[in-house]
Amino acid sequence: MVAIKILISDPLDPVCGEILKKNGYQVDQVKLTKEELLATINNYEGLIVRSETKVTAEVLEAGSKLQIVGRAGTGTDNIDLDVATKHNVLVMNTPGGNTLSAAEHTCILIASMARQIPAACASMKNGAWDRKLFSGHELYGKTLAILGLGRIGKEVALRMQSYGMKTIGFDPIIPGEVTKEFGVESMPLEEIWPQADYITVHTPLIPQTKHMINDEVFNKCKKGVRLVNVARGGIIDEESLLRNLKSGQCGGAGLDVFVQEPPKSEYYKELLGHPNMICTPHLGASTAEAQRRVCEEIAEQFIQFFKGEEFVGAVNKINIKA
Repeated sequence: MVAIKILISDPLDPVCGEILKKNGYQVDQVKLTKEELLATINNYEGLIVRSETKVTAEVLEAGSKLQIVGRAGTGTDNIDLDVATKHNVLVMNTPGGNTLSAAEHTCILIASMARQIPAACASMKNGAWDRKLFSGHELYGKTLAILGLGRIGKEVALRMQSYGMKTIGFDPIIPGEVTKEFGVESMPLEEIWPQADYITVHTPLIPQTKHMINDEVFNKCKKGVRLVNVARGGIIDEESLLRNLKSGQCGGAGLDVFVQEPPKSEYYKELLGHPNMICTPHLGASTAEAQRRVCEEIAEQFIQFFKGEEFVGAVNKINIKA
């Protein structure tokens, strides 16, 4: 029997290839140019990527043997889902593997804003000793609004409750009785805006969530409200955010994700340079533990798929061949 061939085209923890090889699959782990990928993809039944490889319509059409594309991580923005479905190619992701790392990064940004840690650190490294300039505030007693109460939102809530924060939130799918079990009072968005001292978003970027936080929302919030986004660029209207940072209606922001990555547009210079902005280059899942976890998970999911077993992580629907 000819071994199933799987291509890993982005840098991944070696454990992914090791698990697949132990289970009898032929694995090639190599970074390819777009042209090289198009020329070789027809040799493989499976493709595993992170975010660097763009699995375009052209790639999917060239992959005549391709049955499955796996994203070692959460977002599938780099995979053409419609064309994959058209060609009966299953797309999988591993949303659970990044949960703890993304939640911890969110909490770190919140705490860093409260105590102005990045600015104070930079000032001291420049030789200053400005204790009064960097006076912060306690998180105890403040209200944290969590938009999206799935895996990551829940973990953020549990951690920030240990600071003594009141946690409220919104999720269109998860019932209030469920969120109450982990200490979050679920309520409509219109009730959230005037209560929140901090808002953190944990939703996918879909038409309903694009620019979810905008000028209209800022006007309904407390003056000085602070925002965090470790989910997807575009959920917060970045131009609106800059306007409200400048006016003081927004007291600070912690962004790990951006509409443009890396951010090169002219307005980013002002946004990222604002003194009340903390920014990181999409590091939410960038821990050794998360990277290993998603690689283990995608390998196991591929094995389940090719063995015809029940599997998790499907992003699209295809006709599974018996």
